[in-house]
Amino acid sequence: MSSKPIGIFDSGVGGLSIWKEIRQLLPLESTLYLSDSKHAPYGPKGSKAILELSIKNTEYLIDKGCKLIVVACNTATTNAIEFLRTNYKVPFIGIEPAIKPAALQTQTKRIGVLATKGTLSSHLFHKTSQLYSNELVVVEQVGNGIVELIEQGQLYSKEMRDLLSIYLSPMIKAEIDYLVLGCTHYHFLMPILKKLLPNNVNIIDSAEAVARQTKSVLKLNKLSNSGVEKGKSQFYTNGTQSVIANLLKFETVTLKKLDF
Repeated sequence: MSSKPIGIFDSGVGGLSIWKEIRQLLPLESTLYLSDSKHAPYGPKGSKAILELSIKNTEYLIDKGCKLIVVACNTATTNAIEFLRTNYKVPFIGIEPAIKPAALQTQTKRIGVLATKGTLSSHLFHKTSQLYSNELVVVEQVGNGIVELIEQGQLYSKEMRDLLSIYLSPMIKAEIDYLVLGCTHYHFLMPILKKLLPNNVNIIDSAEAVARQTKSVLKLNKLSNSGVEKGKSQFYTNGTQSVIANLLKFETVTLKKLDF
């Protein structure tokens, strides 16, 4: 069991940010990444559709022999992870916007959250937000169009920069000092965001925390790989393979076509 892969799924390539952190922290573990780019973004879809897609992804990874599944998608986590944990035997790791560290560390008492509609409108997000941000000004922004541009390979396009400038403007006016990224795709925006935001604004995503939690859950469930050889990485996508290949250009991986 210990040599079986960790399964990771996302509504596209965003979860590669999670995969990279897991790979770095747990080099002996094999991974199987599912990129459901055909149905990206999940954010505008209703909760029923998001749940159905999450079930399909989960069952695909289980059929491939995965011992643990990382839901590397904020929208899928907030809308489906409770169901998944109840109905499947493998452990699940979820991801949600890192409101807590931003709320605890902010000096201006003003934070921004850039996320998908599906995440910002979810019960889990509202529950977490109310728990930690009652005394804060929280500027929420739905990142319409961002995921689509990334999936199209337009990460550094003028259209992306213009879109981000519009989305960040009210946050800058509100004098936020923390920006929480509520979608794994947004991790790849870091270089652009740092140029557009004032120097005092800290950017938080959850990739490192998810990797640490994955390690902890593997150990707790006695699923850690006991071998000595470096794990293998496989990637399945029903989208354009070149987008993943470009984001992983310095990695040696196996890239396959997803058959749904």
